[in-house]
Amino acid sequence: MDKVSYELRDGVAVITLDDGKVNAISHETIAALLAGLERAEREAGAVLLLGRPGRLSGGFDLTTMRSGPEQVRGLVEAGARLMLRLYTYPRPVVVACTGHALAAGAILLLVADLRLGALGDFKIGLNEVAIGLTLPVFAVELARERLSKRHFTNAVTQAEIFDPDGAVDAGFLDRTEAAGALPEAALAEAKRLSALGNAFGHTKHNERWRAVKYIEDTLAEDMTRIARVGA
Repeated sequence: MDKVSYELRDGVAVITLDDGKVNAISHETIAALLAGLERAEREAGAVLLLGRPGRLSGGFDLTTMRSGPEQVRGLVEAGARLMLRLYTYPRPVVVACTGHALAAGAILLLVADLRLGALGDFKIGLNEVAIGLTLPVFAVELARERLSKRHFTNAVTQAEIFDPDGAVDAGFLDRTEAAGALPEAALAEAKRLSALGNAFGHTKHNERWRAVKYIEDTLAEDMTRIARVGA
């Protein structure tokens, strides 16, 4: 089974993550997602990113993250550049959070334009600090841009994890849906946003360029620190 699949539906590029496990963000997954985004920019009006039932993503691939500091740096930097690509993507990006979304999986929610989540006993949040990892600058800044100020410190520095309704209040999600209704509801939203045309992408740039510039300006130094201390 391909870990990342692509389908064009009613002018929306539907990109599905399904590795049969936790949808780990690996170099292979990042490359496939970037290829899908490149294709979608040519032929679609919006992008819908879906996870497998019960799981959007559990974060970066643990095999690589346990392979040594340079391997950690390489994967985290590649992941950061994927997140920036999504955050600055000129077409609308909708994410259907089909279940758990932790660490890099939660960052996928921070970079999407609209986030719908499945109702259920799911965990959503940035759990890095709880497992002894320092959250990179790019993730902190994306969280600063998208999360509620009331929840920012708890979610980022204290690694609070939320259920789907709590994730709406915190700012990881915009709304929840019954799991069975989620894919079609998210597709309808992607189609709605695609009608906004080029003005959407131009305004998104105006909204986000300052945060993006800061992330780009600090990325190299932050990745050097990750290589030095292992995250």
